[in-house]
Amino acid sequence: MALRPDNRFQMRTDTMTSGQAHDAAIDVGLRQYMLRVYNYMASGLALTGVIAYLVASTPAVLNLLYTPTGPTALAWIAMFSPLAFILVMNFGLNKMKASTLQMVFWAFAAVMGVSMSSIFLTFTGASIARVFFIAASMFLAMSIYGYTTKRDLSDFGSFLMMGLIGIIVASIVNIFLASSALHFVISAVGVLVFVGLTAYDTQKIKSVYSVTDGGEVATKKAIMGATTLYLDFINLFMMLLHLFGNRE
Repeated sequence: MALRPDNRFQMRTDTMTSGQAHDAAIDVGLRQYMLRVYNYMASGLALTGVIAYLVASTPAVLNLLYTPTGPTALAWIAMFSPLAFILVMNFGLNKMKASTLQMVFWAFAAVMGVSMSSIFLTFTGASIARVFFIAASMFLAMSIYGYTTKRDLSDFGSFLMMGLIGIIVASIVNIFLASSALHFVISAVGVLVFVGLTAYDTQKIKSVYSVTDGGEVATKKAIMGATTLYLDFINLFMMLLHLFGNRE
């Protein structure tokens, strides 16, 4: 009797090979997608830092933003403009092309630089650099954790969002109270909240990736993910700066 190959075994082998190839494609695509997210985020932070430094180093621009009595109307516009950009990006996401969304992201990062220029007038350059590296180290550690952990962090999402809302409300109240003790508490709690959000948001950004996404969709997801992590880092940095920065 002639020996014949077992077709069932061959089918199982083909299925396993196909599944492994699909998993490998997802793994490679996911790494490329996350790399785009981090590249957009890092580029946005670099632009923000450069703009903030240039504004703080240019007396003519500073005079338009600040007077001896406090911020000018233009400074207040610069402070609240980033919120407008975030709203435009979120509500106009489906209508905008990826190239348009990218331009809005760069404009947002630039305006953030203008609004953050005051830190160079308030804190010493050495303490800004020191706190930046502390924030970068904490952010990197928590983002890696969020990317690699098998634990579902979604349960912490609601708790962290409640903490974020509490920080916002307390910050608004403290504008009128001007309490240094409350400011310290807000900064300390803020560090914990944004450390947690960094891990949570990284896992969430990872979870929305799909190997079937087209170029436009993938780019939009990368930009929005970068914006989320950008905000996590900026807020973590500012909270740490208020806690450990040395004032001029």
